[in-house]
Formats: sequence, structure tokens, C-alpha cells
Amino acid sequence: MIKAIISIEIMQSAIVLFFVTINFQVGAQPPIGVGHQTNVSDPLPQALMLTAIVIGVAVTAVSLAMLIAIQHKYGTTDWQELIKKRRELGS
Repeated sequence: MIKAIISIEIMQSAIVLFFVTINFQVGAQPPIGVGHQTNVSDPLPQALMLTAIVIGVAVTAVSLAMLIAIQHKYGTTDWQELIKKRRELGS
């Protein structure tokens, strides 16, 4: 289960990096300051990715809390052993 949680985090980080880099423009300036700038970067993707990072941290925290609860209840974090124990308890 730890590998699954780590995999989800890696995918989330890859998505954030993808969206931040897809918006990259050479020579773009931040949309802050005085004066009229012609080549300004769009702040929306960065703002959305900050939100995605916060959501990713929350998902990881809930996943780890569920992992701890499963380990306490069933005594394992292995998917196959967990499925066996659930079938034994269910029948």
C-alpha cells in the first residue's frame, strides 16, 4: 500500500510540473510592478497548481491515516494478505 501512496504522489507531482512548464515563456515577466509590460506570464496555472499541491497533501494525509487504520485493524499493509483476511472475515 505504501507503494500505491508513493505512486499517487509521484503522479500528482508530475502533473503539477507539467502544467507549470507548459505555461513557460522565455523572457516573460511576472504580472507585478509598475508600467506596461508586453510579455507577461499568466498567473492562473501557478495559482491552480498551488491549489493542486494543497489538495495532494490532504489526499496523502488521508491515505496515510487510512493505511495506519488498516494496519491496526488487520495487522498488515500488503494488498494480497488484506484481501485474504477480508474474505476470511466475510465468510
